Amino acid sequence: MTNPLIEQQLHSAEQFIEELQTKVAFQEHTIELLNDALASQQHQLDKLQYQMKQVLQKVKAIEPSNIAKPSEETPPPHY
Repeated sequence: MTNPLIEQQLHSAEQFIEELQTKVAFQEHTIELLNDALASQQHQLDKLQYQMKQVLQKVKAIEPSNIAKPSEETPPPHY
């Protein structure tokens, strides 16, 4: 003969444990998704930083032209 109060408490505890397990599983899944998103963003950031360094190197390598702009050009002597 089992005590109905104890059975009810055990059933309630089992339900509570199942809810906790469900929440933990959901949180683990969410953390995994967030980790994947963060890793992807870090990869994109690394790629953009590399590209920015390349652009800066190219800009620094550009030498100024020795040809004057038309607005800076002195008019020819026959004017």
